[in-house]
Amino acid sequence: MHVQIPVTVHQARLGPQEFQVVRPALPPRRALLLDEGPYLNAYVGQEAARLLAGLWSLAAISPRWLVHVPLRPTGAGAGEPGSRPLDLVLLHHSLRFAPSRWKELRGRLGPGRRRSVSAPASEPEIDYEALRHAGNRDHFHQHLHAETLFMTGSAKAFRETAGLFREVARHGPAHVRDATRHGHYCARLHRGDARTREIHIEYVDSWPFVPA
Repeated sequence: MHVQIPVTVHQARLGPQEFQVVRPALPPRRALLLDEGPYLNAYVGQEAARLLAGLWSLAAISPRWLVHVPLRPTGAGAGEPGSRPLDLVLLHHSLRFAPSRWKELRGRLGPGRRRSVSAPASEPEIDYEALRHAGNRDHFHQHLHAETLFMTGSAKAFRETAGLFREVARHGPAHVRDATRHGHYCARLHRGDARTREIHIEYVDSWPFVPA
């Protein structure tokens, strides 16, 4: 099963290298990614969660692309101390792109060309035993640069964690609207070394949303 994602494809050159940056044709309307000190918190509505799941899967099958997801509110600056909005870039580790070059690359991107791409819409079975193996390399590395969170990982890491966003989209709405339930609905993404911060993915039903 696959899903079609409308995107824009941008090309820009830095020195001798040419890069392709892919963005959703319509950025998520109800999504916010915040750096809140020790935590990275993603707040998403249902459609935004579905779109992020598709883009996560797209990063798994497109190792030559930087998948850029604009998430910062229009006109947002650095934000309040300890809580700043971030954009997101997903990329395969084989691309060997240095996040320190992102601001320059981003400034060279034109309007891009529209196209529709196909990405898997189902979750593979996760080999948890392999994840616990000392030699496991299917994890993420994180970098923050130019108000952007970079998630660099293997195809397997992206493929196996895309389902967290689908889970939030699938179960979040019914959970928060059920008066008999308490608390929010969320998923937690932690697939890295000791320096990789967990991403708390929380479903939010009411927008505009202001974090507590």
